[in-house]
Amino acid sequence: MQRARQNVVAVGISCATLIVSVVLTANLLMVASVASASNHYTEKQLQVLGERVGKTYWIQEADGQAPSFLTAPKNQAVSFRARAGDSFEIVELVGRANKNPYYKARFSSGKEGYLRPEVFLQGLNLTFLTIDPLASEKREAAERAQEENERVDWINAQPWPAAAKEAALKGQPVPGMTTNEVRKIAGAPSRVTKVHRVGTIQEEHWYYPDGKQLIFHQGLLTRIAAVK
Repeated sequence: MQRARQNVVAVGISCATLIVSVVLTANLLMVASVASASNHYTEKQLQVLGERVGKTYWIQEADGQAPSFLTAPKNQAVSFRARAGDSFEIVELVGRANKNPYYKARFSSGKEGYLRPEVFLQGLNLTFLTIDPLASEKREAAERAQEENERVDWINAQPWPAAAKEAALKGQPVPGMTTNEVRKIAGAPSRVTKVHRVGTIQEEHWYYPDGKQLIFHQGLLTRIAAVK
């Protein structure tokens, strides 16, 4: 009987301790939330935050999601998701007068949104990047576009019949063209072999990834075949 009473008392003490712990944890979380929402920025901190005005950042997803922006400089404002790959410029630090700052962001599309500075800093180098992650791809695409424009201009400047120019613009060389002309029209081959048969002129075979085989005699394209 005595042991049973001791067990009941121990259980009661454990429950009371658990309740106190839960209450204390809840109170701490509430205090932390209030502190986070309070306007406690100093003038020096606001000055440092303002140094990001005029800078551009790029959006990247983290855990499959892009960051959210507010439609107005207040916590209760409607939010919207940015798109991965988009860029925005911080155009203003609003709310400095009452020390309740928000970054005003303007996207490349012209759309505007707002961010709490602490939200921005938490996402810096994670969802907000200082360098365009697609910069190399965009540069390569621009280079390809420039090369294509130069190719088209070169083809149009040749003294070829209209049908030959039309085929060349599609990347299709025609018999009679030189190896240099074919390179400019269709690009470099993936493989080249030289074939020499007794009693015939040496042939040069160019192979392309799409299955084309171009046969040259003495530097001139003589026929086009499909690789078997």
